[in-house]
Amino acid sequence: MSRLLLDRVLAGVPQGENPLRHARDLPERPATFAEWPPWVPSDLRVSLARCGVEQPWSHQVEAATHAREGRHVVIATGTASGKSLAYQLPVLSALSTDRRATALYLSPTKALGADQLRAVRALEVEEVRPASFDGDTALPERDWVRAHARWVFTNPDMLHRGILPAHARWASFFRRLKYVVVDECHGYRGVFGSHVALLLRRLRRVAAKYGADPVFVLASATVSDPATSASRLSGVPCVAVTEDASPRGARTVALWEPPLLPELAGENGAPVRRSAGAETARIMTDLVVEGARTLAFVRSRRGAELTALSARHALSEVDPSLPKRVAAYRAGFLPEERRALEKSLADGTLLGVASTNALELGVDIAGLDAVVVAGYPGTLASFWQQAGRAGRAGDSALVVFVAQDNPLDTYLVHNPSAMLDKPVEATVIDPTNPYVLAPQLACAAMELPLTEKCLAAFGGPVAKRVVEDLTADGILRKRPTGWFWTSRERPHASVDIRGSGGEQVAVVEADSGRMLGTVDPGAAFTTVHSGAVYLHQGTSYVVDDLDLETGLAMVHREDPEWSTSPREQIDITVLSTEEQTRHGDVTVNLGEVAVTSHVVAYLRKLPSGQVLDQIPLDLPEQTLNTRAVWYTLTDDLLAAAGLTKHEIPGALHAAEHAAIGLLPLFATCDRWDIGGVSTALHPDTGDPTVFVHDGHPGGAGFADRAHAALIPWLTATRDAIEACECPSGCPSCVQSPKCGNGNEPLHKEGAIRVLTTVLDAITASTPESKAS
Repeated sequence: MSRLLLDRVLAGVPQGENPLRHARDLPERPATFAEWPPWVPSDLRVSLARCGVEQPWSHQVEAATHAREGRHVVIATGTASGKSLAYQLPVLSALSTDRRATALYLSPTKALGADQLRAVRALEVEEVRPASFDGDTALPERDWVRAHARWVFTNPDMLHRGILPAHARWASFFRRLKYVVVDECHGYRGVFGSHVALLLRRLRRVAAKYGADPVFVLASATVSDPATSASRLSGVPCVAVTEDASPRGARTVALWEPPLLPELAGENGAPVRRSAGAETARIMTDLVVEGARTLAFVRSRRGAELTALSARHALSEVDPSLPKRVAAYRAGFLPEERRALEKSLADGTLLGVASTNALELGVDIAGLDAVVVAGYPGTLASFWQQAGRAGRAGDSALVVFVAQDNPLDTYLVHNPSAMLDKPVEATVIDPTNPYVLAPQLACAAMELPLTEKCLAAFGGPVAKRVVEDLTADGILRKRPTGWFWTSRERPHASVDIRGSGGEQVAVVEADSGRMLGTVDPGAAFTTVHSGAVYLHQGTSYVVDDLDLETGLAMVHREDPEWSTSPREQIDITVLSTEEQTRHGDVTVNLGEVAVTSHVVAYLRKLPSGQVLDQIPLDLPEQTLNTRAVWYTLTDDLLAAAGLTKHEIPGALHAAEHAAIGLLPLFATCDRWDIGGVSTALHPDTGDPTVFVHDGHPGGAGFADRAHAALIPWLTATRDAIEACECPSGCPSCVQSPKCGNGNEPLHKEGAIRVLTTVLDAITASTPESKAS
């Protein structure tokens, strides 16, 4: 079935094109069943059987038994492996046999929480009274939930802002808390994951005040070293269950690279490939014509809408009845719209859906014939989570990965083992990041006074230093019994656990006063500056004014023929060097830096790439204190590599761009989570230098991962540039969509020489290390 579908898609490729780079058949896997544990109540077994669960798989029973016996556990198995049952069994068994017990469920999205709540309600277990408590819960309902619900379904945001600061009103619930379920925990990474890790420590601390010590049950996609990741996230030692005993149909995974379009030229005349979205729409069209139920994952909301629209248009020329069987699915839809789409996809009314990653997590869509992934989703864990939507009922299925025009996607389709044979990543969090730890400790102190004993869970000596700084700043007050919050105002509202950098900037249509959306404050200067073209749901707007004091960007509807791109000046200062390793004339460093960015102008460009003009902007500088990895080379070494003084800036710049593009393969991040600076002479190093830095205050662990994986990271970067078929640099190798200098200067061949020189020096020398 899967190979037949792939052949059908290939048959629709225009003559002369050969986009298939690799295809691999993954074998079928049979199920391994287990007996029901004796402690599962008979009524619960009957309810599960009524809902289609006749017998559990062995990994479900293993994880449930760990939790039942009081061990914290993480179940890390593939998509559709029934992780929900692994926590439903111990929780529902406890709630049905102990009528006073309570449980808490946390998910990264409200949609996933709503799905799991529906699943629990469908079991109709007596007296459990499950209920949601999130931003959509009406105020009168919240009082009922606090007083009566025994299994509360919420998310980290509501736990942070609505439950923990008001824990006295939840005293009865916390006093009887037996289980805490943390679903899709692989999604808690970077700054968000670091906040959630500290949030869970605050939760345990509040529960302890009321005499409870709940068991944590975490569910995750397949990740590397899940026991360590889950223990670091939850703050308690976790046992891992990783042997997936669920059935899996055979799958064919195809790696697909859209062709170059010789008739088009991009920025600085670089060659352009057909977009991943356009190629995905064409593939989905062929699959729908074949009657294959297909789900396409697209990186952006707008991309999902355009992919569905393009497929519908193509299908209308084949069969007038087919366009209505294709739709888009994304965040922002009303709940009833999403439910109708999910039902239509599940029952076959819809054959094709283009979705953002909103359908990656938890929503139970089974029996799909094909999944198309348009662009690398950031981690291998996410890729396999999305691919797992295909063949969920044990049938064979097709998975097509369509490469976007960037260095990482190009590398993956030309190096299949990096995607198909490499172990999935471990999640990266750093709960000791002072930029995360300080506001979290302030919140914790408001909830309950901090003591020397409780600081151990928050990072020990690091937490003690942060508390002393908060005390020196007058935020906390030291008394004999601990540290106390000094203000009448709660600090929770000002703490952004999603790591966007502060209060969102609202984008408002000036004529109607309608709010179109929000923009992270860190991105506002580059996306909603005065004159910027802003896209919302496929409609173009032009920004009239950005008011930083009120956090408002006022726009009017307009569809100009040009697009806008900001021009940015970036400087970087080394604050401290924690590790330095010398390899002859090459040094490799890890430490803290200050990145100062200044958006000074924007370009108006026609679709052809022609620049109409450059318009100056008067915006303040922004400074980010974060972590970075950087390497230096001497001028003599670069000259020996055949680079002239004129070529060095472009060579370093191209090497920086490509390294940023490939880092997500090694550091569990997105290219938008990181940044870089390169210079032919940096004042702090005295040499030509390339920096790659975290894009979050205090760092999110990405630079540290890059430093630890330096050789494979830079080797993959060099290989990706060498493998690209363009003559002088393009988006597939060294051009970057986020470059503030308009991708100038760039020297593709020079980047290969720089990276080769660095790698040769590292591998040939005995390093001289220095830590400070």
